[in-house]
Amino acid sequence: MRATTRLLSEVSTTFTADQIDLNAIAGSDGMLFVRNGIGFATRGIASRIASRDAKEFIANIQVDDSVNAPGSGPVLIGAIPFDSQEPHDFVLPKFLVCKSDDGRCWVTTIDANHVDDTDNSAEIHSNLSQVQTPNATSSSFTVVPGVDIETYLEAVTAARDAVRSGAITKAVIARDVLVTSSNPIDIHSVLLRLRNSFGSSYQFSVDGFIGASPELLVSIVNGQVSSHPLAGTAPRTGDPVTDAELATSLLSSAKNQIEHRIVIDAVHDTLLPWCSYLDWEPEASIVAVANVQHLGTHMSGRLSEPFLHVLDAVYALSPTPALGGFPRDNALQLIAHVEGMSRGRYGGAVGWFDNRGNGVWAVAIRCAEYSNNNMTARLFAGGGIVADSEPLLELAETQAKLQAMLAAIIRP
Repeated sequence: MRATTRLLSEVSTTFTADQIDLNAIAGSDGMLFVRNGIGFATRGIASRIASRDAKEFIANIQVDDSVNAPGSGPVLIGAIPFDSQEPHDFVLPKFLVCKSDDGRCWVTTIDANHVDDTDNSAEIHSNLSQVQTPNATSSSFTVVPGVDIETYLEAVTAARDAVRSGAITKAVIARDVLVTSSNPIDIHSVLLRLRNSFGSSYQFSVDGFIGASPELLVSIVNGQVSSHPLAGTAPRTGDPVTDAELATSLLSSAKNQIEHRIVIDAVHDTLLPWCSYLDWEPEASIVAVANVQHLGTHMSGRLSEPFLHVLDAVYALSPTPALGGFPRDNALQLIAHVEGMSRGRYGGAVGWFDNRGNGVWAVAIRCAEYSNNNMTARLFAGGGIVADSEPLLELAETQAKLQAMLAAIIRP
């Protein structure tokens, strides 16, 4: 198997980087991982690789790469479940387009036959030309809880009581809702709405798992490591004065600061042993997206050599206390006992890695799992529970978080 990567200008005289719309290339049946227009769109699948074999597999692909940049050459894309011990795989796309933050755009194609002199320019032009357009539909929707509200409230109470007793420091309790459509939900339309409302988030579409996550779990690029944990949430109303007051209240909230500090310390302590240095903001800042605002803290550093592979960092970090709790094992045991559902890929991680160990992974939140026929979507939201948590306020927080995907699906 051979991966060939060329700058767009080397393989096409028809298209320029400015004309490439990653959402249009991915459409409803491709894959997408993009933030602020930077990232990947794919079409076709060259291979699926079990997680345990992924690093060895990508290392053994023959490479013809004239770009030689993070994300060039072969790239695997996937989503890691909340319980990373559950079976999962990664996808080697047959055709991949990358738009880089330095303004370059390149194309990677996979040839399964090791043919060095194959002219695939026609195939490249075809994939670039077959941009997808959303389907216009008129659908009706039903929205029902997955886990019933009473079960959720009881789970929040159980987690709060466990914190108060000293058994744990924090646990994240989540719930799901099911959206059923009278017609298949058009994935491309959903992704375009997410881009319009949540362009600064990581928009993704991987095997029927769709979302727009504001939270960077970990990025490793040529030995530079970054993370941007979020924990602590307040709504946004659209009124600047009210939203500023809510942000001030969030920053001064002891409950939310405790929740946030637990996450920051865990991420920092996990990454530090692999770093020659690791810096972080001394105070949390407000990260605002369309419907909610969070406490966030940037971390960045330099890895010691040999560099940590981004996939190893993902497995070490996920799930962070922002999605699981602390101490991790005790919190996960509590979640499994009281939450009343399987999270699947929600709360895990979604992203990509290349054959050099570079990659970017977002926390899998603000997301939905789609049925095979796209008639049903399962949406998720949760919140961190500490000693001062109130069940009904936590329910309201999940309602605010669910609006991101809910609006993207049912908006006419």
